[in-house]
Amino acid sequence: LHRVDRRQRQMCIRDSAGIGIYAFQTIIGTKVFLKKFGIDKSGAIMVRFAGSFMLAVFLMSIYVGFVRPGGLNATWAFFNIVFVINLCIFLINYYSIKIDKTGVNKKTGMEGIYAPLAFTIMSAILCYGLADKIYI
Repeated sequence: LHRVDRRQRQMCIRDSAGIGIYAFQTIIGTKVFLKKFGIDKSGAIMVRFAGSFMLAVFLMSIYVGFVRPGGLNATWAFFNIVFVINLCIFLINYYSIKIDKTGVNKKTGMEGIYAPLAFTIMSAILCYGLADKIYI
């Protein structure tokens, strides 16, 4: 792979790894996750519910990037849905933390805004940078 492909693959890996870390924290490390964000234990099921979506994206990223016979070719739908998901999470979290403030407490930080913003930016860069492969 030439340099550009390597950079794109590294960015894809970073994006997938970040989502994988959140999936692990919400599904396996639920108690620590709840404590970190000041969420009552009654929220565990919904936290794991959200984590299951992150796990699905993580697993599909691994499949598309490393296992799928066609590689990244013609995978526009996957990359675009990941971008839209990340954008929606960013917008909803921004609204929740900065405007509505329901559930905001002393443990609520900016991670809920910054992490999905970073994922949104990385997803947009991937969609643009991989355009010659995914939009076939």
